Amino acid sequence: MDKYPVSHNEIANAINLLVDGDTLIIYVDKHFLEGIQSMSEITYLTQEGKEELERELEKLIKERLPALAAKLKEAVAEGDLKENADYHDTREQKSFAEGRVQYLENILRDAVVISNDGSSDEIRIGAEVTIREDSADQDEVYMIVGAAESNPREGKISHESPIGKALLGRKKGDKVKINVPSGETLIFKIKKIN
Repeated sequence: MDKYPVSHNEIANAINLLVDGDTLIIYVDKHFLEGIQSMSEITYLTQEGKEELERELEKLIKERLPALAAKLKEAVAEGDLKENADYHDTREQKSFAEGRVQYLENILRDAVVISNDGSSDEIRIGAEVTIREDSADQDEVYMIVGAAESNPREGKISHESPIGKALLGRKKGDKVKINVPSGETLIFKIKKIN
């Protein structure tokens, strides 16, 4: 039954019922709720972002994990594992790499690939946007992407970030007020949408 993400036993263990007079009290395990919530989140990727994550996944599976497995085998052959820092470090790296593989597989399996079919009147995920802060002399260019491929250093900002949220649905010429995490309110003018 692959149709259901959790088994009936997992649900039974995560939910406890208590009847107090005429009141039914339902206790739900916090981790169970977080798992259910994360299943409903949609991951958006551009085609370029999807290809980049696929390359990373392939490199992890074909190169990184086999190299770490070989390194672990060598460390085990050295004998006493209690004092073997190389063994513990490699095991930690391997665990991280396996977690990353699982994360990437989940993202790629469930992702919605968005395409930028040319220019649009309004900002959407996949759009490249040129904005200028009121107090600045230079334009800033950002691509609005899904959270999984955001990288502000490369000019890719998440649609879930304060700037991304404020820009979605806006049009060229609009002025946008953005409350940033530092507590400041910035005002940007949208100069161009690609």
